[in-house]
Amino acid sequence: MALHQGADKKTQEYEKEYGRLALNPFYGEADPVGSMTSAPPRHRLPDRPLAPSTAYQLVHDELMLDGNSRLNLATFVTTWMEPQAGVLMAECRDKNMIDKDEYPRTAELERRCVAMLADLWHAPDPAGAVGCSTTGSSEACMLAGMALKRRWAKRNADRYPGRDAVPNLVMGVNVQVCWEKFCTFWEVEARQVPMEGDRFHLDPQAAAELCDENTIGVVGILGSTFDGSYEPIAELCAALDALQERTGFDVPVHVDGASGAMVAPFLDEDLVWDFRLPRVASINTSGHKYGLVYPGVGWALWRSAQELPEELVFRVNYLGGDMPTFALNFSRPGAQVVAQYYTFLRLGREGFRAVQQTTRDVARALAERVESLGDFQLLTRGNELPVFAFTTAPEVKRFDVFDVSRRLREKGWLVPAYTFPPHREDLSVLRVVCRNGFSSDLAAMLVEDLGRLLPELRRQSAPLGRDSSVATAFHH
Repeated sequence: MALHQGADKKTQEYEKEYGRLALNPFYGEADPVGSMTSAPPRHRLPDRPLAPSTAYQLVHDELMLDGNSRLNLATFVTTWMEPQAGVLMAECRDKNMIDKDEYPRTAELERRCVAMLADLWHAPDPAGAVGCSTTGSSEACMLAGMALKRRWAKRNADRYPGRDAVPNLVMGVNVQVCWEKFCTFWEVEARQVPMEGDRFHLDPQAAAELCDENTIGVVGILGSTFDGSYEPIAELCAALDALQERTGFDVPVHVDGASGAMVAPFLDEDLVWDFRLPRVASINTSGHKYGLVYPGVGWALWRSAQELPEELVFRVNYLGGDMPTFALNFSRPGAQVVAQYYTFLRLGREGFRAVQQTTRDVARALAERVESLGDFQLLTRGNELPVFAFTTAPEVKRFDVFDVSRRLREKGWLVPAYTFPPHREDLSVLRVVCRNGFSSDLAAMLVEDLGRLLPELRRQSAPLGRDSSVATAFHH
């Protein structure tokens, strides 16, 4: 979650003059006297209650200034579901997932989802695989990292008694920020493989060379946030197999499949990346990304109970019953888990394959159309995740990707522009994430808007720069 502070000095001064929300008299109630025009403060609790309709309208009006989520091509998160899924979620939003004794059927649907994913990801014994739902992939990654660290600690307790060893985790510099959070929060050294040239993700051999006796694991990304490409998980495991033969270091692999673990099983069936590889100990995915469920739900699975140390699993009886849990939080709604089960039932393998194939087709076709404009060059083409990244062509000098992002925002499109990590900080790109609900018609509108902006951008004398003070806003 974003970190916020209270009202600063400038805001406090503004409050003195414009300290209350603007209340249209039509929104207020006629009785009691004055409630039609008395508006509540912005940054402190109002003294008196508001009528439900008044409170609703005030909040509703502010939210009109948000962008349109369907036009947000920055997010991987699902922005459309069927009405029936929405109804189910509304029926379950008051159910606390942790209370498995009171809501046994919700717990059963969670168990079925874990079983379905274990089968989908080729667990050697689907009945023996263990897993849980989470609030998203970030929590799932934290849990997987904790299991890796605890397993390493138990091994080291026997091998190096009394030694003050510092654990490390090896990953590409392109990992999602949750892995950097994990290393910071749980005091693990992050060893990152840098980008080099046209390689924008982890190199298996370079990753193996960073491993030693204190490496708790290596993270492989099935679908990089930066450009949508798959990391070579099988080659990574082979490099670690060779490392074990040379040194005896047995380093497990966690696959961060936040997006790709719900794409590859349906579109890239011959790609071996999952529990078919014996070195893969755990996998996570985001149900609220290409799992096609509204946020927030994620999943973490381990090959077997052996990969998840028992001391990390908690059992409580003060809600009734005695069901094991593994989570960072306690209370959360069951709605998203129910929606995930609904989506699994609703689509099945063939339905998921059709939806993901359509999304990939849209991404590939859109990438080609962007390339055909002549001002851009593609880094990826949407051939793996339905995601592609592109930058300005070398001969383009009058504008940059930040200008393009800024101008598209005026049309309502949110297309992020950003720089790559070390050692490719010189490379600035735009990224388009195609999701279910982003149709070929919407893709055509995006290209048309981009084409209309190019003549103006070409007339600039120079790029305005990433930190330009030129103000732009969504077109509503």
